[in-house]
Amino acid sequence: MRVMSEIEYFYSAHSAYAYIGARTLMDICQRRGARLVHRPILLSPVVEAAGGLSFRGRTQGHVDYFFGREIERWSEWRGVEIVNFRPTYHDNPLELPNGFLIAAVEQGVDIDALSYAVLRAHWRDDADIADADVLSGVAKAAGIDPEPLLAVALSDEIQGIHQRNTAEAIARSLFGSPTYGVDGDLFYGQDRLEFVERALQKPFAPHRFTNPPVG
Repeated sequence: MRVMSEIEYFYSAHSAYAYIGARTLMDICQRRGARLVHRPILLSPVVEAAGGLSFRGRTQGHVDYFFGREIERWSEWRGVEIVNFRPTYHDNPLELPNGFLIAAVEQGVDIDALSYAVLRAHWRDDADIADADVLSGVAKAAGIDPEPLLAVALSDEIQGIHQRNTAEAIARSLFGSPTYGVDGDLFYGQDRLEFVERALQKPFAPHRFTNPPVG
């Protein structure tokens, strides 16, 4: 019996590029018989641990290009509807929406559908996904009962998983969201999804390139 392949999926519930790549990712899973292993993370600690700057620490030119023009181009390329501004509630805490998704994983809910619905609500509808009522509406529209998820989303158990996901992302030197893993080989950014699909079919050659120590 063939063992189903897995794709580790590290992302935050408010990630623009996770949203832009989500449908393509689901299509890859369907074509290649792969299962997504959802691992929502707190994004800022991961970015900063890898040497990246906070949003406020970046230059205006960097923000306008990577969090503006590139979002426009990639959403057009992927055929994804998206707002034409930084979402109103983008800086709200992630504990509730990420915990909501983790609870769905733990309870065996259709996490692929729910994850996409939450990302889409944030980036297409400018919804406040840190609001329990908003999450409730998003889940119901996807045919999912939100109450069992909301009941535990901020619990010690679920937030403990959230913290462990984040710590693992830091330990594995992830740069941000989304990052995908196939048999331990990591691919950062939805622009690497074609590599992800290739890795499911045929692994890339082992990593051999070396650099001198930094610093």
